[in-house]
Order: sequence, then structure tokens, then C-alpha cells
Amino acid sequence: MKENRIVFLSVPESLGQLAENSNMGGFSINPEIPVPVEIPEGLDKISIEDLSWEMILAGMLRVIEAGEEKPEWIDYYRSFVLVFRPGILEEFSEAAIIKARNGDCNKALEILDTLRGLFPVGLYLAVDLNRALVLEQCAAQMQRQGKPEAEATYFAAQKAYLDLMELEPPLPDAYYNGGYFFLSQKNFLQAAECFSRYIEIAQDDEKRKQAKSILKEIRDKGLDNESFIEAYALIQQGKAEEALPPIHDFLEQQPSVWNGWFLLGWALRLLGRFADGEAAFRKTIELGGANSDTRNELAICLMENGNYPGARKELETALREDPENVKIISNLGVLAIKTNRKNEATAFFRTVLELSGNDPIAKKYLEEMENNN
Repeated sequence: MKENRIVFLSVPESLGQLAENSNMGGFSINPEIPVPVEIPEGLDKISIEDLSWEMILAGMLRVIEAGEEKPEWIDYYRSFVLVFRPGILEEFSEAAIIKARNGDCNKALEILDTLRGLFPVGLYLAVDLNRALVLEQCAAQMQRQGKPEAEATYFAAQKAYLDLMELEPPLPDAYYNGGYFFLSQKNFLQAAECFSRYIEIAQDDEKRKQAKSILKEIRDKGLDNESFIEAYALIQQGKAEEALPPIHDFLEQQPSVWNGWFLLGWALRLLGRFADGEAAFRKTIELGGANSDTRNELAICLMENGNYPGARKELETALREDPENVKIISNLGVLAIKTNRKNEATAFFRTVLELSGNDPIAKKYLEEMENNN
């Protein structure tokens, strides 16, 4: 609750008149319980004459969220809000998801915390499911912006999904949404388990059809293969050399799966074998893996081999697909330096700082360019 922004006022006469003229499903307004009102910014005080419905409902939501008043008051306020805003679950959930999509993660989570306080235990599973989705969206945006807290937020999203999957009776959408989450993390084995479980317990035919399609693709491509999983884990741990044998094992079994060629290119690029890495990434694109990550990695290999026009083309294509990805923008800045376009490089690195706030690579290059002027 905002400190000193909530005041408790006597029930206005208009509420009593509303109670007499409305069918409120058995709910009755108690004139003995004052209504909390959030004082709008810019005002020092408020009177009954100034009240609006939005101010009363906002005050009740603040009290519910904070949980600081008498329990019987909070239960009353909860019932009040649900009677007068019956669609608040859908309304606030949609607002939270939009906030997360637009990068305002703190506000998105605050909205969901308010909803969680509004619904009694056992009825807020939809809120918790949306919380996992919001954390996932926030983590993805943080990663695109190069923010260090992305990893912790991904972990929080993963824990949220796993907690939901432990519920009994099972919550089908926890497995469906969780499957997509693990798919985005390249954890194909866990994704396959989620979609398989969803197919067993779900009633939604359209979603079951989609889950079956994804599960079939994972298994047909061997993405739940032990060699693929081992190689991906090793690269993430910085052990690119050790990842090469399981990558080659996988490619012997699945030579037409672009994901394996991407892993090969990634490992080779980390090892400084840029020509071989370029060939692997071109094979990735040929087999259907022409996404922004592949083009960014290919551009690094081209840049290191002195093919600046080719690198620029790949980075610009990648940026059109993912316009707020700081890795791509930062690499455009590096390329601009290598081709003596200092003003352009400065603009790219400043954009990186606008998006990420504290990117060490962008800061380093900007400081170097300022010192050389």
C-alpha cells in the first residue's frame, strides 16, 4: 500500500441507493464498514463529494494487496470488488501480459500480485499461470536487451511452471504453456515430457493437436536425443571443444536437422574456427534455421574473416526480425568501427545502452571512441 495515500471514509449515500436499486447476487453493502479510497497524485486530501467508483475500487484493491486491515474488512472488500467488477480477472490478466510485453515487468507483476490477493486460495491458479507466462516474457525481453537479471528471471519462470505441474489434480495448461517455455529454452526433452503429459490429460482438441504436432517434430528430429542434450549443455558451460564429439554423433543420426548444424557452428565460432563456423551456419540456413540467432552468429564469423558486406547484410536481416536484440545492435556497432564509421558505431552503442541500461561492451567501445577523439 502506498504510504499515506489511503484514507477510510464513511459509506457515501450513493452506495446505499445503489444497493436498494441493484441485484447484487446476495451481496449487501455494510454501512458500518468504511470504504478505503486512494488519494490521487497531486491531491493532499479528498472528500466524499469527490469520490468516484474507480477511486473506491482502487482503494479496496490496495488494501487487499497489502493485507494490513482487519481480515473481515478484507473479505468484505474482496466480495465488493468481485460484485462490481466481475470481469476483473480477465481484465487485469490481459493488462499484466500487455505490460510485460511492453517491458514494464514490475508493473505486470504488481497487477498479478493484486489479483492473487483478490481471489481466495484455490481459485487463483489462473493468476499463477499468468505469472509464469509474465516471468517468461520478462526474461525473454531482458535477454534481448542483454540485461544480467535475465537468467534469474528465467529461473523464476521455470520454477513457477514446475510448481504448477506438481498440482493435483493436474492443471493441463501448466503443461501446455510449460512445454512452450522449455521449447524456447532448447530443453527439448523437458518440452517433450510436458506436451506428452498435456496430451494425456487435456480436453482441448485444438491444443492437443498442436501439442501432438510439436511432440512429433521433436521426436522425428531427435531433439530429445542424449547427444544433442549433452552437446547443448556443454556449450552453455563454455566447453565448446568437449561438445564437438556429441554434436558429430547427433549429426550422424540426424544430418538434415538444422538444430544440430547450429550447435556445430556455435561451438566452432567459440573455438575461433570462423570459416568452419560460417559453413555450419550456412548449412543451418539451408535446412530451415534462418532465424535471427543464426544470422547473428553467421555475421560474427563473416566479420572475423573480413567479409564486412556479408556480415552487415546478415545483421540487418537479423535486426529486422528482432529489432530490440542488443547482441545484434552491438555487433552492428562493432562492424561500424571495423569499417571506420565512427558516428554510426556511436549511435548503435548508445541504442544498446538505452535498451539495456548498463551494457559493459557498449560502454567500453564508447569510452574508447571518446578517448581517441
